[in-house]
Amino acid sequence: MKLLADQVAIVTGGTRGIGKGIAACFIEQGASVAIFGTNPERGNEAAKELQASAPEGQKVTFYQVDVGDAKQVASTLEQVYNDFGHVDVLVNNAGITRDSLLMRLTEEDWEQVININLKSIYNTCRGVIRPMIKARRGKIINITSVVGLMGNAGQTNYAASKSGMIGFTKSLAKEMGGRNICVNCVAPGFIETDMTDALNEKQKEAILNQIPMQKLGKPQDIANAVLFLASPLADYVTGQVLTVDGGMVMA
Repeated sequence: MKLLADQVAIVTGGTRGIGKGIAACFIEQGASVAIFGTNPERGNEAAKELQASAPEGQKVTFYQVDVGDAKQVASTLEQVYNDFGHVDVLVNNAGITRDSLLMRLTEEDWEQVININLKSIYNTCRGVIRPMIKARRGKIINITSVVGLMGNAGQTNYAASKSGMIGFTKSLAKEMGGRNICVNCVAPGFIETDMTDALNEKQKEAILNQIPMQKLGKPQDIANAVLFLASPLADYVTGQVLTVDGGMVMA
């Protein structure tokens, strides 16, 4: 039997990269998926591609939404519940970077990163927890980063947002544990995406020297970890940070 049979999942930032990989993995395991993104052309194309791979009875729908905007998220979630009837899994994957040393970091770049990466999970989680409490079941997985665990020069805004996500996750896990709702984080290391493709060879070599496994991860590696946490296999796992980083961060 498929691990997510007859379930409905929301994946924010689900139109490409890690998010799209998570959506594809969920579809393979029996879920219908609502993908959130800001680019309608890319989003509709991703939904079309994912729907083509989905078995009959499973649905993939794209919703154009700025997850940092509370009103947009509230109205979009209302539409999702109207379209799908229920939401069993929420994956908060949407995120941006605006890197700069703190002395040069603008207030705008600080606020954009905090808004999209951190405020967004307040917006989405707040919108799904009441129905999940009523159903007495649910899984929330927040995609943080190893940078949120160890920091990184030039990324004070990004590190703050991802570290804040971890604190948020642990706190919400304690609030929701008695309601049979599991809340966890996945912390990717360096993954093969558009962002790492843009690095030069010297930068890639410096990264690989920090990774015991001497290789970058793939979006599927993150998707597999998220699938585990979303599935019944992790029904007794909550408030945890699962690092998927080739051994880069070892607590």
